[in-house]
Amino acid sequence: MSARMYVLDVPENEGVVRVASDAADVVVDRVGPYFRVSAVDDLVIDRRATGARHAVWYSAIAGLEDSRIVQHDKDALRVVAR
Repeated sequence: MSARMYVLDVPENEGVVRVASDAADVVVDRVGPYFRVSAVDDLVIDRRATGARHAVWYSAIAGLEDSRIVQHDKDALRVVAR
């Protein structure tokens, strides 16, 4: 089972998607107007690496699929499979 989240394809979210896609175990593909971000293990994204300001950071997640958020703070986002 994999951790999976969706991020709306808007310029503000580019950093989140870029950092996620740079990880070796993460796959990013498209579903309609969204990026689907999947990882075999935990999906972890460092906020500072994304360059996202706090307002963008906390609103970047459009949805989850068979996953849950276990950390979403000023430092990182961690999504795990259910």
